[in-house]
Amino acid sequence: MSKLIVSSTSSEATIFQRDANGTYTKETELKKHIERVKSVDWAPNSNRIATCAGDRNAYVWNWHADVGEWKPSLVLLRIERAATYIRWAKSEDRFAVGSGARLLSICYYDEEHDWWVSKHIKKPIRSTILCCDWHPNNYIIAIGSCDFKCRVFSSALKELEDKPEVSGWMPKLSKFGTLLAEFDTSEGWVHAVKFSPSGDKLAWVAHDSSVNVVDMNSKDKVLRCLTKSLPLLSVVWLNESSLVCGGHDNCPVLYNVAADNLVYGAKLDVQRKKSGVGLSAMARFKQLDDKGTDSKGTTLDTTHQNAISEMRVTKFEGGKAKEFSSIGNDGKLVVWNVDALAASIAELKI
Repeated sequence: MSKLIVSSTSSEATIFQRDANGTYTKETELKKHIERVKSVDWAPNSNRIATCAGDRNAYVWNWHADVGEWKPSLVLLRIERAATYIRWAKSEDRFAVGSGARLLSICYYDEEHDWWVSKHIKKPIRSTILCCDWHPNNYIIAIGSCDFKCRVFSSALKELEDKPEVSGWMPKLSKFGTLLAEFDTSEGWVHAVKFSPSGDKLAWVAHDSSVNVVDMNSKDKVLRCLTKSLPLLSVVWLNESSLVCGGHDNCPVLYNVAADNLVYGAKLDVQRKKSGVGLSAMARFKQLDDKGTDSKGTTLDTTHQNAISEMRVTKFEGGKAKEFSSIGNDGKLVVWNVDALAASIAELKI
């Protein structure tokens, strides 16, 4: 990654540039929102950045080489609550914005007026949308919300002359906003949803610490793994049968789809050896006497020292993810090499 964009707890989104030594330094800040930026997404092919915030607005940022700066384009969201999540479609000609207004905005460019307009998907959404993900075919979208539901909708736009094809998710051609599937988690908000690389499977994680996977050809059979971990916040697919989840346990965890089961694989964060391990009782007492504290401290034995809030695949080759990144509430951005993880963890199957 030569550049990356990060949003924290402010009304600004920051772009970082990577130098030859692999160090990231701040390049510029995108300043337009007046409330906290909730979500950002960078379209790699068209080089456009989409941001949304608690001020109920979204902007599309375009790079103007003649003046050497990013300039925002207006997005007409027409919502009355905070925008919570934003994602570009695979074709990068549209994007989706979730919000607290209990609706999903599908936005596309209006060349005549030089702005981005939106169409709304409302029913049967009953609460705040926390996440969404586009199907690879560009005409289907999945969302997760605070009403404990994961839903799949048709998002084909007649304004863009879309011509979707039938599939397991869309058995017959359906108009914009048609509910194609609905899954009930019963006991937790849906924090993240993700289609597999082929789009045949859909995974989601919820606040009840569950990992769920469903195949488009058997939508009535949801593979569910109720974990013993703290709630999970993000999920990515490594291939068609392996996925990685991360959340309040501070480390990425592998799960595998095996036959008709979803099974735990392994924790992918190899624990570091603590420096204080092996201290005798006398040495510990002496350290307490000299420093007023022992060596145990509050440092965890995981790379992230706080919850993983989001993960993304950063390198995908030959139908498999080669690298993925995770960002945590500790301010760390970590890039994980899948081959290196497989080599360092015994009996790991990816």
